Amino acid sequence: MKSARIIVLGVALAAGGMAAYMASGGRTPEPPKPAPAPPQLATVEILVAKSDLAVAQVITNKDIGWQTWPADAANPHFIKQSEHPDAINQFLGAIVRTPIGAGEPIRDSKVVVAKGSGFLAATLPHGMRAVSLDLSPNIGAGGFILPNDHVDIVLTRHDKAAERATGSEKMVSETILRNVLVLAVDQAVSEKDGEKTVIGKTATVELTQRQAETLQLAHQLGSLSLTLRALVDSQSAVPEGGDDDTGEGRSINTVRYGVDTQSVPR
Repeated sequence: MKSARIIVLGVALAAGGMAAYMASGGRTPEPPKPAPAPPQLATVEILVAKSDLAVAQVITNKDIGWQTWPADAANPHFIKQSEHPDAINQFLGAIVRTPIGAGEPIRDSKVVVAKGSGFLAATLPHGMRAVSLDLSPNIGAGGFILPNDHVDIVLTRHDKAAERATGSEKMVSETILRNVLVLAVDQAVSEKDGEKTVIGKTATVELTQRQAETLQLAHQLGSLSLTLRALVDSQSAVPEGGDDDTGEGRSINTVRYGVDTQSVPR
């Protein structure tokens, strides 16, 4: 009796399987189709900095190289290998004008290719001049003025008109140039009280041609000193003052602060 039940159950299962096969049309179910591959991203090779590049650094073969970049994100000012295959050799020996971070694309505006030109001439922007003036601890903010600082230039001189009127010595000070960028500071080691200190003796500043003429005129009139500007007051890279065209030479015409000294017999 038990064997008969097993036989009947087996026949029923076989019949059910056959019915299911017939219902499916007699076809084996197809495996699921794989997801379509994402479209391939178009890329280009861009010239980038391999490491952080500082201002005035000379570019070597280790500093720059090609890097894959999304074509849609490539700025027209980027240097592409497809357009400039020899760009690495062309930029060897170039001078960094503004800081470039590691991985940042190299652009013509950030470097100066100065083969055969002097370093300072290569870093000067178009239309600007480099002018040097003497420094001392008394007139150079105690030696704390450094390259890339911004300063004001102050002229101190005798007020001859007031001296003739009063018969006593009178000095005036006036700020003739403002927000001037310091390009370089010539430093020398001196010894005082047994300790060696580094003090700049000459500062080279960036001026327009007319401002350079103003500075040279002021140098003939009296003594010059530099006052260091706060960083928050040095956001603009454009020097101010000394640009009024007055014909031959440049006039010194700014706010004056009179300082009376001891009376001197005339």
